[in-house]
Amino acid sequence: MPTTSPLAYDVFVADPIAQNVSELVPNGDRRMFSPLAVTLIHGERDAILIDPPLTSAQAEAVGDWVELTGKNLTHIFATHGHGDHWFTAGALAERFGAQVVAAEGTIAEMHRNVSIRPQFWDKLFPGQIPDAPVTAVTVPGNRLTLEGHELLIVEVGHSDTDETSILHVPDLGLVVAGDVIYNGVHQYLAESGNGGRDAWRKAITIVEGLRPRWIVTGHKNKELDDDADRAIAETRLYLDTVDELLVKHEDALGFFNAMLERFPARLNPGALWGGAVALYA
Repeated sequence: MPTTSPLAYDVFVADPIAQNVSELVPNGDRRMFSPLAVTLIHGERDAILIDPPLTSAQAEAVGDWVELTGKNLTHIFATHGHGDHWFTAGALAERFGAQVVAAEGTIAEMHRNVSIRPQFWDKLFPGQIPDAPVTAVTVPGNRLTLEGHELLIVEVGHSDTDETSILHVPDLGLVVAGDVIYNGVHQYLAESGNGGRDAWRKAITIVEGLRPRWIVTGHKNKELDDDADRAIAETRLYLDTVDELLVKHEDALGFFNAMLERFPARLNPGALWGGAVALYA
């Protein structure tokens, strides 16, 4: 029988960066982009990177971090199409000679994010994002292998955007959940209307059904651990609270303030404010 080496994972959290927006959040904060969690799953020799970051500067830092491990990077996987989880995949793939992979639905969403990049991503971060053609390919059976261990791409549908997926690593008791689960950061709600939150709950249930011990989330407070049960419960509670408070408040500001009162410790109220404006538009 083939032998397998033990797996481990590490997480790089890119700190929040300022958006090119002069208007402040109603609580007085500057508009920021949420912290980004990048995961490296590695064996004795090889490694796979999940959800590379948004800007060239972030990618350079992540690349240096990967290089210090001495591992051979074979694949870069993106959980979903939002540009902050894959726009630097090409640059990192070129640096390490890795292949970019994603689920079929995610690849379609990557193309959509490229199409809106000039009026959205580049306006928020002018001159900071590298060229990002869609180079991702699917893998047979949505399965990757790392030194004899299976890593399973599981498509879960809508979470905070359409066509999202997760990476399940059974031998680590780990799910790298992208934006299906959040960890101590305000959740992106702008695409959660019209039944989106119910679909998001179904995606959470799929993750829960895998019975992970650990979850790495796409947006994470680096002071918090990766306990799966806590992260799942807190993500569900946030969505339930959104439903509760939307019917109690007539405008975005009232909803925003009520959510801040319920979740004072979550990072980046600006993300909440953007979602509130979209939901009340």
